[in-house]
Amino acid sequence: GAAFATALSQVNAAPDPNFHIYLAFGQSNMEGQGDVGQQDKTVDERFQVLWAANNGSCSGKTKGKWSTAVPPLAHCQGAKLGPTDYFGRTMVEKTDSQIKVGVIVVAVAGCSIDLFDKNNYANYARSQQSWMTQRINEYGGNPYGRLIEMAKMAQEVGVIKGIIFHQGETDAGDGQWPSKVKRVYDNIIKDLGLENDIPFLAGEVLRSGSSKGANNNIAKLPQQSKNFYVVSSEGFNQALGDGQNVHFTSQEYRDFGKRYAEKMIEVLGDKLKPAATAESSSSAAESSSSEVASSSSEAKSSSSHSHHGVSSSSEAGSSPESSSDAGVGIAQVNHFAGGALTVNKAGNVQLSLAK
Repeated sequence: GAAFATALSQVNAAPDPNFHIYLAFGQSNMEGQGDVGQQDKTVDERFQVLWAANNGSCSGKTKGKWSTAVPPLAHCQGAKLGPTDYFGRTMVEKTDSQIKVGVIVVAVAGCSIDLFDKNNYANYARSQQSWMTQRINEYGGNPYGRLIEMAKMAQEVGVIKGIIFHQGETDAGDGQWPSKVKRVYDNIIKDLGLENDIPFLAGEVLRSGSSKGANNNIAKLPQQSKNFYVVSSEGFNQALGDGQNVHFTSQEYRDFGKRYAEKMIEVLGDKLKPAATAESSSSAAESSSSEVASSSSEAKSSSSHSHHGVSSSSEAGSSPESSSDAGVGIAQVNHFAGGALTVNKAGNVQLSLAK
């Protein structure tokens, strides 16, 4: 019985339902252009980042490794404080203490949505200036591919709950932009095997900025999908003093991140409540394992008697299903009194009773 319960718990070493993952992507405002202040350097350990860029020397981070989400979160090519920082902090602050929040940030200054088109990104990237190419190369030359790669890693330990997005300044004049964004979203959902209810939150650009026309495109996003929402930039009028007139200030990034979080909380609602802990599910597994153990002893005793000359132990032999699964490769076999529990690489559990 105990061996069975142990095997069952190993099978269920599934992603933690209370580790909520959010994907973040876009251009320079999603990178974050605000100076990191002293107040930004202290972060609750419940807020983690899975570093997506090749080089993490500016922050002591390593590609494909989780760490406390101290900025920058995007890359070391000039990324600073952005909306994801206080999005994550606010999600942690306003959800149950059992919930952990993880983010993956992939952002490239100046890029078009075409850079996230999984089929045509290479053509777009090939024609860009060196400063952008450096950023693209931080993500292996394929930012969309890196986002998916990291997201799949994250799915091994947590559950993707939503996507936050800030992009569009470069594409302000492209009337096809809303449908292009929808195509990227659809690809993410398909490539990660997600349900069709993942919220996608797009932030407005600076309303007084040189790319303010992009807000006309952004306003049309909710027409593309019931899962698309716009996060307002109303009141953010200072603009970063970098001469570009497209970036927010550090305080505006903090406030913007909070707005993204408030919208995500509003949309997800009860989906943010903590799931039953592993302890409670393991105790359920223990009780069910004792039932299986008792039924296996019954099967054992019955198999010792032959019925009308046909030994019933042959019934307890491998079924066609189990023999075909064996071709997948056996990942784990646990023997216990009365039989063996086999877990194949597909994660299927098979119970073979002793003859």
